Amino acid sequence: MSFRISEIHAFLAIGDDDEEGLIGTMMAGRWMPFVCADPDRVEALRPLAQMVARSSGKRVVLSKFSIREDIEWL
Repeated sequence: MSFRISEIHAFLAIGDDDEEGLIGTMMAGRWMPFVCADPDRVEALRPLAQMVARSSGKRVVLSKFSIREDIEWL
């Protein structure tokens, strides 16, 4: 059985001007965005996203994107 991604989840920060930004964390010298494709990863990232919300004072929303369009094969 193969795994195919049909939706992704992303934690977004909402700024004072209602602008949105993808949140993430620095890991091994690289930014890792809080984006995932399965419920287990959502739950693993949730406490980190809550810490970002508390420490930044920004609202954080969990969003689901579920329309897939393959635009290029490399």
